[in-house]
Amino acid sequence: MEFLGYFGGVFEPVSLLLLIGGTIGGLILGATPGLSPTMAVALLIPFTFHLAPAQGLILLGAAYTSTVAGGAVSAILLKIPGAPANIATALDGNEMARQGHGARALHLSFLSSGVGGVIGVLLLIFLTPMLAQWALAFGPSHLFWLAILGVTVIGSLDSKSFVKGLLSGCIGLWLSMIGFDDIYGAQRFIFTDALTGGIHIIAALIGIFAIPQVLEMFSKGRDGRAIQTIAVPDHSLKDSFREILGSGRALTIGTVVGSIVGLIPGVGGQIAGLVAYDQAKKFSPHKDKFGTGHPEGVIAAEAANNAMVGPSLVPLLTLSIPGSPTAAVLLGGLLIHGIFPGTDLFERNPEVAWTFINSMLIGQVLMVVFGIYTAVWAAKIARAPIPIMASAVLVLAVFGSYSVQQSMGDVTIMISLGVAMFFLEKFGFSAAPLVLGLILGPIAEANFNQGTLIAAAQDGPMVYFFTGPLNLLLILLVVLSVGYSFWSNMLHAPGSAKLEPAE
Repeated sequence: MEFLGYFGGVFEPVSLLLLIGGTIGGLILGATPGLSPTMAVALLIPFTFHLAPAQGLILLGAAYTSTVAGGAVSAILLKIPGAPANIATALDGNEMARQGHGARALHLSFLSSGVGGVIGVLLLIFLTPMLAQWALAFGPSHLFWLAILGVTVIGSLDSKSFVKGLLSGCIGLWLSMIGFDDIYGAQRFIFTDALTGGIHIIAALIGIFAIPQVLEMFSKGRDGRAIQTIAVPDHSLKDSFREILGSGRALTIGTVVGSIVGLIPGVGGQIAGLVAYDQAKKFSPHKDKFGTGHPEGVIAAEAANNAMVGPSLVPLLTLSIPGSPTAAVLLGGLLIHGIFPGTDLFERNPEVAWTFINSMLIGQVLMVVFGIYTAVWAAKIARAPIPIMASAVLVLAVFGSYSVQQSMGDVTIMISLGVAMFFLEKFGFSAAPLVLGLILGPIAEANFNQGTLIAAAQDGPMVYFFTGPLNLLLILLVVLSVGYSFWSNMLHAPGSAKLEPAE
């Protein structure tokens, strides 16, 4: 209970002001397509140079927490995930907004983010030493199988067709191979200078989700139907609380999955929401409703996104191993202030470490309060005329993709992928499996190559990848996931109805 003695530092005037400012700023940055949590934290690091170490970390931690949640705003209202972590949120959240339930979707996303985030930070507080040792057990072979486990989710993400979901994922895996090989430096599929550095995930994410939306809007023209607005009724916060309390299954699945994924170094939060969404769908009695505006999809995805934040800092603070890209930027913020993470961090600098962690706990509450306060007003974006909406989305897409690396090559890639996705969607292919393949490809390939090099100096690849309790557990989960997805697809196939007994 040592952390209780350092709560006072969070409520000092300057610290509290930084916490509030970081939370509000993070929500705004998160809602802007292209400004990921990693970029938001990196942009704020220069502002911490003249602050005390604890105060600087409070600002960075608040931005990290709220940016992850803020990405749900554009995912729900525009179907443009603010960051890779919000991909799954767009699947049902945007459908809810189209049906006139934008405020309700935003309420549910912020409330579930708050619940998942608080539990994630509590895990960071109470279980740090034990979880750090468990996280250290993951080597290249385990991370490879974990990525493969994520790949098995691909087919079931597309509710329309299992086969097309797998094909979309394979296209994403192929796109992830473009560029230079990280281990051997070989060129792969580089037919223009814009592809020399590969395809950046943020540029791809914006293009794949935003450009098809823009083309669809422009294709409607300027007729009377196109400029009609839809009603956006206010939603009772009390009803949202009741809905969250009645969605214990989705909330639990999202929180558990997010906590586990966040803890594993190098995996990051990109896949937490998608894996949680998939598991919530598999355990739900209403599988067919996912992808059509089902609230459980939003709840599971957003609970996972913020539950990931706290555990991702466990290996950072105790082992100096970042659990996510944003945690790696936070490591830089610590080192700038002369704070060196390690097993004795809580003995050498307890006031900095505990004040920082406590601020993240308070920050989760502030994120929910400010997020819900702006939810109804943000939802009214859906009332904008379609031509104006299309133009605004296009400007945000170009700005977001260019801001990643200040490169027009990223803009070209973004537009090209978007146009290709527009036509793929006409043939029934979905964006989410493709993006998941794009995310998991580098993780699987890098860890397979590293594992192969390590295995060559030991007993060979078969022993390295297929022995050991953790490897066998992950392989078993891969087999079960593939089997379940195949069985579920067969069960819901068009011809399966005739196998059911007549009443």
